[in-house]
Amino acid sequence: MSNPVALITGASVGIGEQFARQLSERGHDVVLVARDTARLEALAKEIEGRNGAHAEVLAADLTDPEQLAAVEARAREVDLLVNNAGFGTFGPFHTLDLDTEIREINLNVIALVRLTHAAAAAMVERGRGGILNVSSLAGFQPGPSNGTYSATKAFVTSFTEAVHEELRGTGVSVTALCPSFTHTEFQSRANVPAGSVPGFMWQEAPEVARAGLDGVAKNKAIVIPGTTNKVMGTLSAITPHVITRRLSGAILKRAGT
Repeated sequence: MSNPVALITGASVGIGEQFARQLSERGHDVVLVARDTARLEALAKEIEGRNGAHAEVLAADLTDPEQLAAVEARAREVDLLVNNAGFGTFGPFHTLDLDTEIREINLNVIALVRLTHAAAAAMVERGRGGILNVSSLAGFQPGPSNGTYSATKAFVTSFTEAVHEELRGTGVSVTALCPSFTHTEFQSRANVPAGSVPGFMWQEAPEVARAGLDGVAKNKAIVIPGTTNKVMGTLSAITPHVITRRLSGAILKRAGT
């Protein structure tokens, strides 16, 4: 029998890279999607050399409609889809480049929705499969100086919960993974000020990826990795936004934004 196949977007670095490694260790062949072909090829070589799994490189910019369509076609054929690709921006919205903000929405939301639709339709027909959408605790409340990113992740969480409920009983698992600060390249790419986040709030990519994969295997609607993050998520859910947004804004001002 052939191995189940998992497609991971944003697979070249960070949590996405960990998803690919861990899935190959769990007996999956993997389809690696990102823009950085060199990194993907190096990861594919490592996976095939270490685990004996097959690793397919599918280089694509998911904000490009034609390249996204090619990934959609491949997503219809896999057993597990991991929508991990995304990026954030940092600073007052009116000072940020608008084209970059629109690209952020296209990647974090539009690409995720299209790939989820492609995979879900095929999986429901087959009566099995899994979809893991990487969201964030940032989506649990408004995020001053992080407004577009927080809004995209609020969409991802709500959307994923809805699809999870729609597909109950179909054999298809749908899960939103909502980590907080994780040691990857994400923070520096988003220009988050160094030292603005206390050390105890950070997690490592392997534990975050493991929590997500365990969660979709159990068909959990939402997975929040880490005890501290679970507490933060609960507080965010029950605290009025007028408080969370002002508190968040005050913290970011102290960080020098």
